[in-house]
Amino acid sequence: MANNTADHPQGNSVAEGNHDGDFGVTMTDLRGLMELRSAEAVGKIRDDFGDVQSICRRLKTSPIEGLSGNPVDLEKRHATFGQNFIPPKKAKTFLQLVWEALQDVTLIILEIAAIISLGLSFYHPPGGDSEACGQVAGGVEDEGESQAGWIEGAAILFSVIIVVLVTAFNDWSKEKQFRGLQSRIEQEQKFTVIRKGQVIQVPVAEIVVGDIAQIKYGDLLPTDGILIQGNDLKIDESSLTGESDHVRKSLEKDPMLLSGTHVMEGSGRMVVSAVGLNSQTGIIFTLLGASEHDEEKKVKKTKTRDGIALEIQPLKSDEAAETEEKEEKEEAKPVKKVNVTKKEKSVLQGKLTKLAVQIGKAGLIMSAVTVIILILYFVIDTFGIQGRTWVAECTPIYIQYFVKFFIIGVTVLVVAVPEGLPLAVTISLAYSVKKMMKDNNLVRHLDACETMGNATAICSDKTGTLTMNRMTVVQAYIGDTHYKTVPEPEAIKPETLEVLVNSISINSAYTTKILPPEKEGGLPRHVGNKTECALLGMVLEVKRDYQPIRDEIPEEKLYKVYTFNSSRKSMSTVLKNADGGFRMYSKGASEIVLRKCSRILDTQGHPRIFKPKDRDEMVRKVIEPMACDGLRTICVAYRDFPAEGGEPVWDNENEILNELTCIAVVGIEDPVRPEVPEAISKCQRAGITVRMVTGDNINTARAIATKCGILLPGEDFLCLEGKEFNQQIRNDQGEVEQERLDKVWPKLRVLARSSPTDKHTLVKGIIDSTVGETRQVVAVTGDGTNDGPALKKADVGFAMGIAGTDVAKEASDIILTDDNFTSIVKAVMWGRNVYDSISKFLQFQLTVNVVAVIVAFTGACITQDSPLKAVQMLWVNLIMDTLASLALATEPPTDSLLLRRPYGRNKPLISRTMMKNILGHAVYQLVIIFTLLFAGEKIFDIDNGRNSPLHSPPSEHYTIVFNVFVMMQLFNEINARKIHGERNVFEGIYRNPIFCSVVLGTFCLQIIIVQFGGKPFSCTALTIDHWLWCVFIGVGELLWGQLVTSVPTHRLKFLKEAGHGTTKEEIHEEELTEGADEIDHAEMELRRGQILWFRGLNRIQTQIKVVNAFRSSLYAGLESPESRNSIHSFMAHPEFVPLSEEEARIPPIEETGDEIEPLPSSSSGASGGGEPPSTFPQSCESSI
Repeated sequence: MANNTADHPQGNSVAEGNHDGDFGVTMTDLRGLMELRSAEAVGKIRDDFGDVQSICRRLKTSPIEGLSGNPVDLEKRHATFGQNFIPPKKAKTFLQLVWEALQDVTLIILEIAAIISLGLSFYHPPGGDSEACGQVAGGVEDEGESQAGWIEGAAILFSVIIVVLVTAFNDWSKEKQFRGLQSRIEQEQKFTVIRKGQVIQVPVAEIVVGDIAQIKYGDLLPTDGILIQGNDLKIDESSLTGESDHVRKSLEKDPMLLSGTHVMEGSGRMVVSAVGLNSQTGIIFTLLGASEHDEEKKVKKTKTRDGIALEIQPLKSDEAAETEEKEEKEEAKPVKKVNVTKKEKSVLQGKLTKLAVQIGKAGLIMSAVTVIILILYFVIDTFGIQGRTWVAECTPIYIQYFVKFFIIGVTVLVVAVPEGLPLAVTISLAYSVKKMMKDNNLVRHLDACETMGNATAICSDKTGTLTMNRMTVVQAYIGDTHYKTVPEPEAIKPETLEVLVNSISINSAYTTKILPPEKEGGLPRHVGNKTECALLGMVLEVKRDYQPIRDEIPEEKLYKVYTFNSSRKSMSTVLKNADGGFRMYSKGASEIVLRKCSRILDTQGHPRIFKPKDRDEMVRKVIEPMACDGLRTICVAYRDFPAEGGEPVWDNENEILNELTCIAVVGIEDPVRPEVPEAISKCQRAGITVRMVTGDNINTARAIATKCGILLPGEDFLCLEGKEFNQQIRNDQGEVEQERLDKVWPKLRVLARSSPTDKHTLVKGIIDSTVGETRQVVAVTGDGTNDGPALKKADVGFAMGIAGTDVAKEASDIILTDDNFTSIVKAVMWGRNVYDSISKFLQFQLTVNVVAVIVAFTGACITQDSPLKAVQMLWVNLIMDTLASLALATEPPTDSLLLRRPYGRNKPLISRTMMKNILGHAVYQLVIIFTLLFAGEKIFDIDNGRNSPLHSPPSEHYTIVFNVFVMMQLFNEINARKIHGERNVFEGIYRNPIFCSVVLGTFCLQIIIVQFGGKPFSCTALTIDHWLWCVFIGVGELLWGQLVTSVPTHRLKFLKEAGHGTTKEEIHEEELTEGADEIDHAEMELRRGQILWFRGLNRIQTQIKVVNAFRSSLYAGLESPESRNSIHSFMAHPEFVPLSEEEARIPPIEETGDEIEPLPSSSSGASGGGEPPSTFPQSCESSI
C-alpha cells in the first residue's frame, strides 16, 4: 500500500474557502455516509461523490491548506453543520437537592414526630384538664404555658429545615465547583488542525465541519471524519462497536473515522465530516438522553470510569480482555448490576461503611430500649401504682406523652448515628482535591486522593517522570570514531553528514519540531516526540537545518512509512528516487537496527562490510559504555533499492528492514530531575517501595535508578529485563503463576525492556498477592495508550498531563499536570492527611455520641425526660457535627505525615490510642454531667429541674447541664486535633484559620442560644457566674486530655479497635464483588444482618449520595454538564504538545503499557545483576 494519499487537485485553495453560497453537501448526506463502514462506505463515496477530494471541494476546504479560518466562514459552518459541543445534562436545581436531602429516613421520622407533637399541642380535648387525668396534666394550667406546647414541635421542624438546607447547599456548591473544574479541563483540551496551511492547535469545541485535522497515535478523535491520507493507521473502535480488534484504516478499504475512538498506531489527516450531536458519539448521547430514567442513570453511572460514557465496555487489549471477561463473569454472579465502576471500594469507604453499620445497629437498639422503658414506666406508674383507669377524654393527653417519648427515642437515634461523618469525608476530600490542584495533581476520582495515603508501592515510568524528558544527544559514533561530545561539522565527511541530516530530517514525524524559546534566555521548546527532538537538536548543533529538507519533501511525497511501534522498535520512511529506485531511511533501538545492518559507513564515508563479530565489538566498545553512562542508544541507517530490482514487496517487513547500512549510533541522555532523589528518599522513609518500569535497556535503567536512589548500594535487589521476568513468573504453558510472582516482586526494583503487558502483569500480581502482613496498595504512573490497562488495574493511576495520551488520561485517577515525581509524593501526603482528618473527626464525633446517648438513655430512664431536649440534641449533633467536620477536615498536611509507614488495607480507622481518648474523655464528661444532673441544684443553689411536668418552662438547672455539655465538646475539639497521642494539641493551630473561626463561631452561637434561645431550645438565660463555671469545666477537658495521654495504651488490654479494613478471609469475597458500587457493599452487609430498613436510619446514606454526587458530577464524566461539551474527557495542558507517531511505539494489543519509551535502545544486559551480556544478539532481544 503506497502511502494512501489522494491526489490533490490544484486551484482549490484557501481563497475558495470563503465564498458564500451553500455547501455542496448537506448535513443529512454526511450523517448518512458516516453510518456506513468499510466497503459500503467506499462504494457510497465513489457513487455519490467520486472521491474524498470532491467531498473536500463540496465542503469548500483544501486537503493541504485547510480552511481559511475566516470568522464569517467558521460561523456559517457552525450554523449549517452544528457545533462540536454536546449540550450538558441539566444540573440539579437547588430544590431538587433539597428534596434529595429530605429523603433521609432519620429526618423523616423526626418530621413526623414533630408534626404529631404540633398537632396535639393545638388540640384541647373537652374535660382534658379534669382531675380524672391526675397529675399527668399538672402544670398545664400555668397560664400561657399551654399555648407554648407548639414550640418544641416547631423547633424540631426548624432544625430539620436547617440541616436539609446545609446538606443541599453543600451538594450544590460541590457540584458547581466540579462543573467549574470540568469546564476548565474542557477548555484546555485542544486538537491539531490545519488552517491557512499552518498546523495549529484549536480547542476541541471550535472544530468545524470541513476542518482538516491531523491525527496521530494516542489521540482520542473529537469528531467524525473521512481519511485523506494515512500511514499505517489503526483505530480501536471498541468504545463504539464493542469490537476489541484494532481496525486498519486506509483510503481503499475503510476511510471512515468515528468520534470517541482511539488511534492506536500510525498517523494521518482527515477531513471533519460531523461534529457534536451529529457525530456518532453525539447520536448515541442523544439516544441515551432520550430514554433517561433513574434506573438507566444508575446503569450508566456504572458504565465506565472513563470520561466517555459510551464506553460500554472498557478498552480491552486481547490479553487483558480474557482476564477481564473472567472477572466480569465472576462479578456478575453476586452483584446484579452493571459493574464497571472503580476497581473496588476505596480503603477508607470500606472501613467507614462497616463502622457506620456497627454504630447504626447500636444506636437503633439504644433508641428502641429508651422508648420501651419510658412507655412501660409511664404505664406502670399511671395505671398500676396510681391505679387510674384509662378515660376517653384523657386519651389526647396520654398520646402527647407517648409522642414525647417517641421524640426522645428518635433523638437518641439521631445522636447515635454520626451524620457528620460522611460530611467530614466529603469536605475533607473536596478540600484536599482543591488544594492538590495547586500541587499539580488534578484528581479525577475523588477516592483516589485518599487511597493514595495508603499506597505501599509506586511503579513509576522513567522518562519524563523521574527524568526531565528533555532529550539531548551527548555522544556519537560516526565514521569509526566514538565522539564523547557532539562533533564539529568539520570533523565529519560531507557525504556522511549529508546522508545523516537527510535521514534524521525526513525519517521523523513532521509534527516533531524545535521551536524558539518562549522567554529570552530560555531553552528551545521541544514539540512532539522527545527522542526525535534530540536528533533534530543534533542536526541544529552540526549547523544544519531540517526545515528546508522537509519543505522540499512534504509528507505527501513520502512513498511508504513504517511507523514506530513496540514490536518494531524502529521507524522507517521510503522515498522514490527520480530513476525509479527507492531509498529507505531507518532509525531505532541500536541493538535492533544494528542486527539488520550488513554495512557501515567508514571514515571516508564509504560503506564497508559489517560482520557479526564487528557488531559484537561495537557493542562492547561503544554501546555498552554509553548505556552504562545512562544513555539511550539510537542507530541511524539507510538502504537503497535499485530501480532494476523492480518494486519490493513492502508488506514483507522482514525482507525490507534488512541489509541496512549504518550511518551513526548516537547516545541520548535524559537527565534525572534534580528534585527526584530527595522525593524518592521521602517515599522510602514513608514505607513506600518505588519501582522503576521502563522500556529502556537494563544498563541505562540501572544507571538512572542508581542516580535516583531507587537502587541503594549494599541492598539485596533485583533488576530484571522483561524477557527474564516472564521466564521467572510463567509456567511451562506460559501462564502467569501467582506463587512464582510472589518470589520475584518483593525484591524487584527495576524492570527494564518491559512491554506494556509486563507492567500490567506486575501491577496485578502485586495487588493480588497475599504474602506479607497486609495487602499492597499500588500506584502506577503511565503516559502511553497501552498503559491504560495497568492504570486501570492499579489502586491509583497517575497519568502524565503533558506527555500523556488521551487514552492514558482517561484510564487514570489523577493527572500530574507537571509530569513530575515529586507531585506523587505530595499526593501521598494529602492522602494520608485525608485519612488522619477523618480519624480526628471520628475521635471527636464518637466522644459526643457516646456521652449524648448514655446521658439521654439513663436520664430518660431515671427522670422520664431526657436532660438534653430534642432540639438541643439536634443542635449538638447536626449543627456542631457539620461545623466540627469543617474544622477538623481542613487541617493542612505536615511533613511529619511522611515519617510513618502506610496504614494499609487492614489497619482499623479507630486505633487503640483513639479508643483510649474516646473512652477517657467520655468518662470525664459523664461524671461531670451526672453530678450536675443529680446534684447540680445543690451546687449552684438553683431550682431542681428534674421531673418537671409536660410543657413546663425551661429550668436553669437543665440549661447548665446543656451548656456544660457543649463547652466540654468545644474544648474536646481541640484535643481531637491529635490522634497519635501527641501532647501538644495546639501545635500548628494558627496554620488553620478555618479551625479557629469554627471554634469561636460555635462558642458565639452557643451564647446566643443559651441567653436568647428561650423556649424553643428549652434554655433560660444564665448569670455570668454560671457561665464562668461552665467554661471552667470545659477547660478541664484540656487538662484531663493530658492525663489521658499519660496512660500508656499498651497497658489497657481491654481496648478494642473499630472500623477494620478487609481481612484476608474477606479478600476472596471482595474480589467477587469487585467493582460493585459502594452502596451495594453496605447493603450486602445489612442483608446479612436482616436490618435493611435501618439502612435509611443510618444517615450515612444521605452523604454517600453527596460523595456520589461529587463523583458523578465530575468524574464518571457522566452527568456533568460540561463533561460532554466535547467528546474527549480530559486533556491536560494548554501547551499540550502532539506526540509524534513515534511515541506510538505501542502496538494494538495485549500490551498494557509501561513507559512508552519512544525509542528505547542500547544494549541490554540480560542478567539481573547486570553483568555485561556475552554475545550481542542474545542479549538484545526486545521483550515483546
